[in-house]
Amino acid sequence: MTDETLLNDRYQLLERLGTGGMADVFRARDLMLDRYVAIKVLRKDYSTNEEFQKHFRMEARSAANLSHPNIVTVHDFGFADDLLYIVMEYIPGKDLKQLIRERGRFSVETGIPLIIQACAGLGYAHRAGLVHCDVKPHNMLVSPDNRLKVTDFGIARALATMTPGERTDIVWGSPLYFAPEQAQGEPPSPASDVYSIGVVMYELLCGTPPFVASTSDELARLHISARPIPIREYIPDIPTALEEIIMKVLSKEPAARYRTADQLGRVLLKFGTQPDAPTPTPVPVQAPVIAVSPEISDKLPTRDSPPLREATAPRQYTQPAPAPQDVPEPDAAFEEIDWVFWGLALFAVLTVGGLIPFWMMVYFAYNPPVR
Repeated sequence: MTDETLLNDRYQLLERLGTGGMADVFRARDLMLDRYVAIKVLRKDYSTNEEFQKHFRMEARSAANLSHPNIVTVHDFGFADDLLYIVMEYIPGKDLKQLIRERGRFSVETGIPLIIQACAGLGYAHRAGLVHCDVKPHNMLVSPDNRLKVTDFGIARALATMTPGERTDIVWGSPLYFAPEQAQGEPPSPASDVYSIGVVMYELLCGTPPFVASTSDELARLHISARPIPIREYIPDIPTALEEIIMKVLSKEPAARYRTADQLGRVLLKFGTQPDAPTPTPVPVQAPVIAVSPEISDKLPTRDSPPLREATAPRQYTQPAPAPQDVPEPDAAFEEIDWVFWGLALFAVLTVGGLIPFWMMVYFAYNPPVR
């Protein structure tokens, strides 16, 4: 498939944005809706796998239901010319991996806000019951205004459904960012995405991932058993509190990490990546100007007047008398009596008292006194 190809009689492929072992990404034009989109076209050996097709469609439907400012929107997906494709929101800019290669590393002030955005998008997906399974800087697109969006939800999970005999290294996803439980073949969880965010955060601030090896098997072994070098040994100016957060996120046991990306994002927000607000400059308070009559102003002391004699006794302060409380007028208090209540009460007493002789008569009629 080349540029200027018309896909499914609707999408005109304009330019190739990237090529990977699994798919090619194109900038395209949606002729029906007249808008630019990004289209990921999967390789034919993946597209013709029936099991993968089924799970790819299911994962694409789930991803299309995600609507969040930090998630790339999925517009459409389909199968044409024996190729699976997925149509997504077009984000001008670069992925986070490209930016790391260009800059070397990010400062805490510029890097942590990007990670917080990634946590917001992934946390939203976790609340919707979706696990990304392939969190890496390649799947984090950064626009020119520093808006980060996570992409490629569900593709790694769909790849995992292929039979073991058909697996290649690319089905591993991204061994550099795999969680230990994924490396052991266990099903991923939101905590697995949190671990991968930790690897991305380590690389973002340090310039290199915590584990580097020449083979996928060696990387898997490092993720499962090796302890990452504390990041402050590379970058001493990183705050100790942030280093502790990263080491917690990179724990081998999922239960020792933050359970979801939302939790990690809240911790990073509390960590405080924004510069302190400037201290306000105190405003001098001017004394009020009081206008007086000429007669009084002649008696006020001037600069040439002799100094006033200090008082020989301390000034006495008296406590002001408490404000008088409102006392109800006699007539008003008299009117507040509930005459209906007391009238009914008096009637009840008289009624009960009048029945006493009747009760005594009945009692003695059935129980005559013994003589």
